[in-house]
Amino acid sequence: MELVHTVEEVRARHEAARAAGRKVGLVPTMGYLHDGHRSLMVAAAAECAFVTVTIFVNPLQFGPNEDLDAYPRDLEGDLALAEGAGVSLVFAPSVQEMYPDGEVLTSVRVRGLADQLEGASRPGHFDGVATVVSKLFSIAGPCRAYFGEKDYQQLQIVTRMARDLSMPVEVVPCATVREPNGLARSSRNAYLSDGQREAAGVLKRALDAGVAAIEAGERRTDAVERRMAEVVATEDQAALDYARVVDAATLETRDVLNGTVRLLIAARVGPARLIDNVGAVAR
Repeated sequence: MELVHTVEEVRARHEAARAAGRKVGLVPTMGYLHDGHRSLMVAAAAECAFVTVTIFVNPLQFGPNEDLDAYPRDLEGDLALAEGAGVSLVFAPSVQEMYPDGEVLTSVRVRGLADQLEGASRPGHFDGVATVVSKLFSIAGPCRAYFGEKDYQQLQIVTRMARDLSMPVEVVPCATVREPNGLARSSRNAYLSDGQREAAGVLKRALDAGVAAIEAGERRTDAVERRMAEVVATEDQAALDYARVVDAATLETRDVLNGTVRLLIAARVGPARLIDNVGAVAR
């Protein structure tokens, strides 16, 4: 496995790999890697002969009161995990390498998909995500890019962006990896104490309760959302931000559930704001 820090190095390695007939897999991350990231790398390595992991804490997707400086970083540990997962190349650029002119005048926005849920709670966040991912796709060239379903809204935005802009990238969704109590693996879990980590399992219990209501025949969106909120309210260490049920493709809310839907939840536990989601079918 090789570690590089410049755009030119990544492009050269990818061009050589493709010239040799090797399919390129890309796993974009912000580092502080965990088993969820590892699952993406393993999936990429199973399907692609050359796998690149990017490690870049992107300032464009952090709001003025968010945790950019406090975001956990561990490059040494990240490299060990990536090498063990069969990664070929790690691209860990500086902010100056990614944004050499300082101020970024060009922004990518996916209207509609970016305006609700996390987009409403974190204005501008998804513009930063779409902008940096479009840049990474441009650097990587033709490839398969692996994203976790834990960040479901991000996955939908990136998929639509690549399709709308005819990027030579196939976005591959991968299942959420969870801790024993159901908590979705996340770099922000590092902020939690043992007790808070256990309390955070309430997010998955709330999602499961929503799915159970749908499977029992409930078709009123507000009733399912209310059931999710009731479960979160049983845990005094969790403060609910939102509990929503939306169309799985468009993220739109309908009064009556029908077809494939996605249940999404966000809550603050201790110092961390956590998100999670699951799918369901309302027949």
